[in-house]
Amino acid sequence: MKFSANLGYLWTDRPLPDAIRAAAAAGFAAVECHCPYDTPASEVNAALAETGLTMLGLNTLRGKPGEFGLAALPGRESEARAVIDQAIDYAQAIDAKAIHVMAGFAKGPEADATFLANLSYARQRCPSGIVVLIEPLNRHDAPGYFLNSTDQAADILRRLNLPGVKLMFDCYHVGRTEGDIVTRFSALQPIIGHVQFASVPDRGPPDRGEVNYEFVFDHIAKSGWIRPLGAEYKSDGATDAGLGWMRRYSE
Repeated sequence: MKFSANLGYLWTDRPLPDAIRAAAAAGFAAVECHCPYDTPASEVNAALAETGLTMLGLNTLRGKPGEFGLAALPGRESEARAVIDQAIDYAQAIDAKAIHVMAGFAKGPEADATFLANLSYARQRCPSGIVVLIEPLNRHDAPGYFLNSTDQAADILRRLNLPGVKLMFDCYHVGRTEGDIVTRFSALQPIIGHVQFASVPDRGPPDRGEVNYEFVFDHIAKSGWIRPLGAEYKSDGATDAGLGWMRRYSE
């Protein structure tokens, strides 16, 4: 199994280019991030070229303080599309492979229609080589988040019916509120664009908690999935000190 380091949580004590170098030194096969926009794309490109790593994905900006995305917020379409444009431009500059369009705190039919319209805009604006991702977030960490289950995400993708718009399947979020991770993964695999993980319920490294990741990773590998899985967990201390799980689960 190959892994991608999510630099939104790992090596956050150093600038993004140095975090990329640290991920390479630790043996990760790829990297991903949350919001890299304060770092010049040229510096990220230099680190990626130096290490040979690929940037798998990044997020749209969350919005104002306390917000968690804009794409499902009625009346905020111009802001939502501005951050989508920003993400696409940055992704193109660093050859990132996907963009996670964050929905935000909203509910109801109007929010649903707004989200679909903004996702359609993102897909139309994106080059074909960039995947648009949507990710359900669990109700404990993000109460009130518009997209909160894999069933809801699958329904949105079915109604949207656009190639290149996929599900971000985060084992942590699924484990927190839905459970049955491997069965859900198998059922949803045709629409999954990226997989992430962390321990449940504390969002730490995957070698602890109530989810048996040795079983989960083995199931994913046997499914034919070959792309790196995103390590989006929170370290207890120095990132390097908590990487024992990689030696256990890597190929």
